[in-house]
Amino acid sequence: MSETATLSVDEVTPRVTSGNILIIDDEAGIRDSLETLLTLEGFTVEMAPEGRSGLDMLTRHAYDLLLLDLALPGESGIDLLPRIKSLSPDLPIIMITAYGTVGNVVDAIHAGAANFVQKPWDNEKLLADIRAAIGRSQAEQEVVHLKRALKRRYSFDNIVGKSDAMLRLFDLVSQVAPSRSTVLIQGESGTGKELIAKAIHANSPRRDKAFIPVNTGAVPSDLLESTLFGHERGAFTSAVAAKKGLFEVADGGTLFLDEIGTMGMDMQAKILRVLQDRRFMHLGGNSEIQVDVRIVAATNVNLQQAVKEGRFREDLFYRLNVISLDLPPLRNRKQDIPLLAAHFLKVYAEENGFSPRLLAAETLRLMMDYEWPGNVRELENAIERGVVLSTGEAITPDLLPGQLRGNTYSTDLLEQKPDASLFDVMEEIERRIIADRLERCNWNQTEAAEYFRIPLSTLNQKIKRLTIEVKKRVRE
Repeated sequence: MSETATLSVDEVTPRVTSGNILIIDDEAGIRDSLETLLTLEGFTVEMAPEGRSGLDMLTRHAYDLLLLDLALPGESGIDLLPRIKSLSPDLPIIMITAYGTVGNVVDAIHAGAANFVQKPWDNEKLLADIRAAIGRSQAEQEVVHLKRALKRRYSFDNIVGKSDAMLRLFDLVSQVAPSRSTVLIQGESGTGKELIAKAIHANSPRRDKAFIPVNTGAVPSDLLESTLFGHERGAFTSAVAAKKGLFEVADGGTLFLDEIGTMGMDMQAKILRVLQDRRFMHLGGNSEIQVDVRIVAATNVNLQQAVKEGRFREDLFYRLNVISLDLPPLRNRKQDIPLLAAHFLKVYAEENGFSPRLLAAETLRLMMDYEWPGNVRELENAIERGVVLSTGEAITPDLLPGQLRGNTYSTDLLEQKPDASLFDVMEEIERRIIADRLERCNWNQTEAAEYFRIPLSTLNQKIKRLTIEVKKRVRE
């Protein structure tokens, strides 16, 4: 196994120095030496000489970790693993054996073991593995308990956070959700505005009706009116049949207007009328349609500033801003990073069919020190990258994106490519900077162009010239 030091994702708290450990091993000397080692470290230890008595103890007591010998009399440790997992699905198990073949490791991991230690073991390494396994289990259980508590209280799914800022937000959502009022969600890109909008809908009397999200910034302005209000046949060249708009589809439910700050002034006037009268007409139509739709809008721009600059209607702002929810950026709730990391480690390990993954100690420290301009989405992407590229259980710093490691673009590229000219190096630096910003902006080219303070057309030309692959945008 790797010697990389690892931390459980909740090791911003004191390290694990206690817990109940069960040892199943047929050698009395092994049991005694493990008991002495673990007791001195503050753990409570119970022991069984073979599988049957060990299984009986598991039915009667709860343990934080199991040390299981591979070569037991009767049923082997690997044979026992399915039965142990049926009794205690979340119990971390470390296999101990004198026969540490690759086949044994693979079989044990596939059967549910968290780790594999070969006799004779190194005491410090064994203790580190035990603490990491218990820490990871505790962090995963905390995420599970938190989600259950949030679901019981708010019916929130896929939202992780226990910081004061997030708990206050959850309380606000639970208060406003049952009402009919329009809600404006404000926050930086990647903070999870759509998840909050879904939570509002799920906790409202409209929960059994449709929740329809539309990214108004991603729909071309000339198509947005038809998308929202529908059209009649022949309303425009390609309108070969009448089509309902999203306001009709969302009738009785919730329409989520994301990135509403990018909407043009003409469309803002039409949205304002629907908010006032609950009526609209199809594009090319001549009869009014009445709907009962709750509007939840979201923006990552300062709408009050946009109003002052004449880019957003003041009357629409006040119509939308009946109830305002501000999502804190991740840099302002860093105590949620370990929980979020535990959640995403589990999600992407399971999604890719991998055994559980841990964060190396330095990896978590880098994550806690980083400012996360891309917020939760950037954290999720970093964890997914680490899991996919990992070959062992530890997510080490070299698996993180360069910006988390503090990398800068410099003339070191000349050393990597000795035949490259200065122009080639500068072009590569420009390519990396633009690709990095596009990824942080969730591949929103308009937002990236605003960040670089260049016209969108100029950015598009650079993307083509530098052959940057633009990925599909992901919803928040």
